[in-house]
Amino acid sequence: MLTVNIHDAKTQLSKLVDQAAQGEAFIIAKAGKPMVKVVPLGKADAGTANRLGFMAGEYSVPDDFDQMGSGEIESFFSGGKS
Repeated sequence: MLTVNIHDAKTQLSKLVDQAAQGEAFIIAKAGKPMVKVVPLGKADAGTANRLGFMAGEYSVPDDFDQMGSGEIESFFSGGKS
């Protein structure tokens, strides 16, 4: 595995990242001591991402949704029984 001094890594970062993305991991060292390992990220599994609208058409919201239970809520605050 390629080991690169931190100074060289700074000057060649774009090239090194491109190589890592192609599967060629490398190590960045400081004063000859390995500090970090740069590896490519794996691809996300298909179908695991959270998607907005994934249940579109599966349910409907009543037109009076914002008023549902208003009588019961009012009775709780007025001291009445539901």
